[in-house]
Amino acid sequence: MERKVTRESNQADSSKPGWYCVRSQPKHEHIAAAHLRMLDQVTVFCPRIKFQAEYPTGSRLGYRSYVPGYLFAHFELAAMHRQVRYAHGVRGLVQFGGRYPTIEDQALAHLHELTGAAEIKELDYELSQGDTVKIVEGTFSGLEAVVTQVVPARERIKILMDFLGRKLEAELEHDSVLLKVEHPLVA
Repeated sequence: MERKVTRESNQADSSKPGWYCVRSQPKHEHIAAAHLRMLDQVTVFCPRIKFQAEYPTGSRLGYRSYVPGYLFAHFELAAMHRQVRYAHGVRGLVQFGGRYPTIEDQALAHLHELTGAAEIKELDYELSQGDTVKIVEGTFSGLEAVVTQVVPARERIKILMDFLGRKLEAELEHDSVLLKVEHPLVA
């Protein structure tokens, strides 16, 4: 007796346009997006995060991919697979068992909503009383604490932390801590 097994495919008809997940070369999402945008029949969505970064020479704006290593492209797989696959900065298309799954429009709608037309979500890292921070410099490096007071004139903050089972208050420079931020994709 023969058993017939049918599998439901999550891959749409390759002759119809759909959203596909494109894997980029490490830290080259913006490069891959720029080159894919040059292709006529490809629409690209490459959401990024804009943030204030602190460097020894001062602070400046930094950009990172919202989904590191990946971006999204809308195209007809049968017609554009090779052009997309071999575009500069692209490592390949996400596939499972030889199948290229499509992404539903609703799945990307939330990201579009968060990032807007510019495809950028700006993160605000201003510290305020009650924020949870992680200490990244000094004796207490690696510990988490709660901001109890911000002293902007001196660019310092007062924190309260658990240390050896006791509550300890300390004053640190702004640069010594990082705001503990939940990932923007996590609700």
